[in-house]
Amino acid sequence: MVQDHSIVKQVQAAAADPDKADALIRQYMPFIRSEAAKAMGRPCTDQDDEYSIAMMAFYEAIGGYAPERGAFLPYAAMLIRSRIIDHQRKEARHRGHLSLHEQADEDAPALVDTLADPSDPYRDRTELEATQQEIAELAAVMAGFGVSFADVAENAPRQDRTLAACGRAVRYAAGDPELLQTLLKTKKLPLAQLAAGSGVERKTLERHRKYVLVMLLIQTNGYEIIRGHIRHVLQKGGIHQ
Repeated sequence: MVQDHSIVKQVQAAAADPDKADALIRQYMPFIRSEAAKAMGRPCTDQDDEYSIAMMAFYEAIGGYAPERGAFLPYAAMLIRSRIIDHQRKEARHRGHLSLHEQADEDAPALVDTLADPSDPYRDRTELEATQQEIAELAAVMAGFGVSFADVAENAPRQDRTLAACGRAVRYAAGDPELLQTLLKTKKLPLAQLAAGSGVERKTLERHRKYVLVMLLIQTNGYEIIRGHIRHVLQKGGIHQ
């Protein structure tokens, strides 16, 4: 019971402080990886999409936890398994989503396999750690807006024309300080303002709201590694954002 109480205090502190959330996820990384492996039915590696999803689910658990849900770790484990199962079920139906480990074509390596010079193992490790850090930081920011990686996968445009339209909306929003201020204040995408300014139909923005929101967060918060991967995947498909 003392241990449970300690975890609850850590989670409550982490929910209010991103730095403490980062520390907590580092502390429980073996637990996160173990739960991901259980859901996958095999060991979970840093190169698996499920690894990122599991970290995001843990952040989601931090933000959504309340004592009435029971002990924190079983709740977090349930959320990790649920998000990974959702991802696996949707993966075949949502080939258009942008994975940090997605291959641009059948013979091309994924981002994490092209980051480093194989003759330089130190650089390989540091580049991979930098990618993982960006994923974790983005996951924390997304959690504050109530969006998960699984939501983005489900919400991603399937047609090139719609993907391009969402790209126009993101570019417009990234250059509009007033719109960004509204977004940060309300934690919601101002759809009417965005539709009027970007020329993209509001129904399109409504349908892909979570996708547009996360792409905008990526564009306006750094994440150079993630942005570079997105550009690479889109350009391979003949789309320019």
